[in-house]
Amino acid sequence: MRSTALPWRGIVVQADAPSRTLELPVGATARFGRDAGADIVLAGADAGVSRLAGTVTATEDHWLLTNLSHRSTYVVENPEGGGEFVKAAPLRLDMPVPFEFARVVVPGTVRPAAFLVFAPQHAYAERSAHQPAGDPTRTAFPLDENAKYFLVLVALCEPRLRDTTSPVVRTVPEILDRLAGAPGAAGLTRTSVNFHIDYLARVKLRVKPPAPAGKADWQRAALISLALRFDLVRPEHLALLGPAGAQVRAGAGSTAR
Repeated sequence: MRSTALPWRGIVVQADAPSRTLELPVGATARFGRDAGADIVLAGADAGVSRLAGTVTATEDHWLLTNLSHRSTYVVENPEGGGEFVKAAPLRLDMPVPFEFARVVVPGTVRPAAFLVFAPQHAYAERSAHQPAGDPTRTAFPLDENAKYFLVLVALCEPRLRDTTSPVVRTVPEILDRLAGAPGAAGLTRTSVNFHIDYLARVKLRVKPPAPAGKADWQRAALISLALRFDLVRPEHLALLGPAGAQVRAGAGSTAR
């Protein structure tokens, strides 16, 4: 369950069961590992996880992660992002983590151990009605969310949005299958989908071919990467595709990167 508001400035740490929840006020630190004496016990962790694997510390608007392992890199995933993650190298001290909601993954010899961190919502400045003199600022990626090319882009990004670890890069026939019956997708053909992909790559998102030349799907893979990196396609856009049950082979049969 997503924590949208906390009664104080701190973080909530939750292990693999709701009963193991720890509230840390600002400035407090908790130790995690497989040792029973840790503040956050990683249940089911095998011998590949250190007895004292690291610490988390609550701060005003973010939190800090310390990796006490001599060999293992920890990964902090943003389950709400488009595949965002940061890495904490072995023996890294007090690494700032910017995610409001995060999953800390600690590798093991059999399977990884993990726990969740819920942090305060970020503060944002209000939009200013005042516009300084001079040329207006242009939109970096001027996408029309009502256009068919945007539907194609959302269909491309869907597997990664639903599973941030997915390597799937949908083919043109799979995009057509996914968009069959979607509002606004009438009249799409294989030729038009190819046109929209090329238009997105050349004009809208301006992706560049790899050097040296990579796989044949480089254009589609580059579009996915850039669209998710800059939040041009977000989970709420999946509603444009219609019911998820209509999707075809979202995680199989496609070209992986």
